[in-house]
Amino acid sequence: MRRAFFTWIFHAFGWKVVGRPPDLDKYVIVVAPHTSNIDFFVGLPIKYMYPGFEPRFLAKNSLFKIPVVGWFLKSIGGYAVNRSKHTKLVDQIVEVFEKEERFIMTITPEGTRSYVPKWRTGFYWVAVEAKVPIVMAGFDYERKIVEFVDPFDPSGDVDTDIEKMMAYFRTMKGKHPELGVR
Repeated sequence: MRRAFFTWIFHAFGWKVVGRPPDLDKYVIVVAPHTSNIDFFVGLPIKYMYPGFEPRFLAKNSLFKIPVVGWFLKSIGGYAVNRSKHTKLVDQIVEVFEKEERFIMTITPEGTRSYVPKWRTGFYWVAVEAKVPIVMAGFDYERKIVEFVDPFDPSGDVDTDIEKMMAYFRTMKGKHPELGVR
C-alpha cells in the first residue's frame, strides 16, 4: 500500500525515475544538485517505491532536537550529525558500514543548498575506506527526473573522481539552477 501511494504521489507531480537504485547491500549514494529543501520531498518517495531500498541520510543534529521533527527524521532513516566541530564522522560511518549487513548512505556533496565551488569529500573517503561503490543520483527539475547512474568504485584519486562526478551533475538542473554544480 505504501509503495503504491508514494509511486502515485511521485508520478502525480510529473516526476519519473530513470534507471533504478542498484540491488547491492552497501553503497554511498551521492545526490546532486542540492539547491532546495524541496529536494528532500522529491527523494523521499523513491525510498518507498523500490522494495528493499532503505537509504539512510545525514542531517544537522539541531533538527533532531525538535521533538516531532526528530522522531520523523529517525523514522525515515535520518542520522544526526554535529557539523560544528570535527567528530571523525568518516570513521563513524565506516564503522557502521562494517557492522551492518545492509547499509546505504545518501549524501549531498555540497553540504548546503547554496552554491559551493568545492564539494565536501567525506562521502568519498567513506566509500574508499569502507570499500563500497558510489552511486550518483541526479535531480533534474527541468526534465522532472531522478536519474540513477551505475555504481563505480572510487579510484583513490579524489580530485579526478570528484571532477567526473561534477561533470555528470553539471547536466542536471536543480530547483534553483544558479546554485547547482558548475
